Amino acid sequence: MPFTVVSFHAHPDDEALLTAGTLARLAAEGHRVVLVTATDGGAGLADPAYGAGSRLGEHRLAELHASARALGAARVAWLGYADSGLDGAEPDRPDPEAPGGTRSTFTHAPIEDAARALAAVLREESADALTSYERHGGYGHPDHVRVHHVGRRAAELAGTPLLLEATVDRDLFAPAIRIAARLHLLPRDLSASMARAYTPRRELTHRVDVRAHLRAKQAALLAHASQTTGVDAAAPDARGRRTVAVLGRLPRPLARLVLGREWFVEAGRAPGWPLLDDILASLRR
Repeated sequence: MPFTVVSFHAHPDDEALLTAGTLARLAAEGHRVVLVTATDGGAGLADPAYGAGSRLGEHRLAELHASARALGAARVAWLGYADSGLDGAEPDRPDPEAPGGTRSTFTHAPIEDAARALAAVLREESADALTSYERHGGYGHPDHVRVHHVGRRAAELAGTPLLLEATVDRDLFAPAIRIAARLHLLPRDLSASMARAYTPRRELTHRVDVRAHLRAKQAALLAHASQTTGVDAAAPDARGRRTVAVLGRLPRPLARLVLGREWFVEAGRAPGWPLLDDILASLRR
């Protein structure tokens, strides 16, 4: 039986980093996949050639549509918010196309308003499942944390039966973070925050095997061309390859190891072992 899954993210490219393999697998199995982004990503780190603010946001939304095509998603929706920036301090953005001429950042928007907007999509789609983010928002980006709260409330408002929160198995990278901290390879505050990022294995409910869908996942990553290189405002002459580019071009054997699994916490399900491979298992009962 086909189901409809809405996958909610903070910015264009987040879907490729966290859930692309799962979404490609769902689409390949005949399920309807809908991508929703809260923001246009207009405060993202990108080469100046792509512009900034609304101009960069237009590029990034177009890239999201390209990513959706690579994954087999049926629809893309934007909730209409501006990117809040890495520290959540971006101001609301002047935009003649927004109501009142100002586009609110996601972190400035009331949770209830954003949840109602997402719930409207869930109702339109008669969604069986929603994916959002776990409570830490991954590494703590304010927009990612807001996705967690908005996703939970929207599922409640729409009566969506299944809520799955995308994450990463913290136990896999925690040892590397500790070693890097001891060797002073990471700033102290970053080491501390990464040690608390994502989800410990004991709290996970799903580990999804997406190795058969790596071609689609890497195509989705590389669809986000504006995010493959970035410029640091403190060193504008320095350009470097970013995570999206590195992961999108990993050789297949290494990609199977690094990108071949995706993790979720299902709301209301007690963690157990072995972890489930099918994110729709609760709907099939």
